[in-house]
Amino acid sequence: MPKDPHGLDAIDRKLLGLLSQGAEQTYAEIGKQVGLSAPAVHERVKRYKATGRIKSVSAQLDPAMTGKSLLAFVHVDSTGWGKSQAMLDLCNFPEVEEMHTVAGDACMVLKVRTENTQALEALLARIYDMPEVQTTKSYVALSTVLERPVQAGITEELREKTFQPRD
Repeated sequence: MPKDPHGLDAIDRKLLGLLSQGAEQTYAEIGKQVGLSAPAVHERVKRYKATGRIKSVSAQLDPAMTGKSLLAFVHVDSTGWGKSQAMLDLCNFPEVEEMHTVAGDACMVLKVRTENTQALEALLARIYDMPEVQTTKSYVALSTVLERPVQAGITEELREKTFQPRD
């Protein structure tokens, strides 16, 4: 079976896509969907983990059920380089779910979840306590329309087949 430039064949992409939708399926159940035996699926999954294609397996928690229903995106601008050790220490704040260096009017974008606006305000105060931080801009999400993991099955070929421009 031909592999793409990333070393993945069609079965790899389908298998990774199924795992990203719900890793609690058994290898036998996944194997039926991709046309492989359970041991063959197991070997591929071991290879994905060994090569870093699968970084980890975790449970997706319901934010409301864990008391963290306020989702916000915080743009942080700093003096100097954004990837300084001091700025990377933001990773240690438990409210920070994602941290991205970006180009534009900020150097970092944080995805954060807190209990409420008071907790967000307290987090922002801790961020502002960092000497490197110059400014922040916060965007509170009112609702989430789409949130999904990396999509292993999306390729340029598939995109061309499914994308229909509007007239």
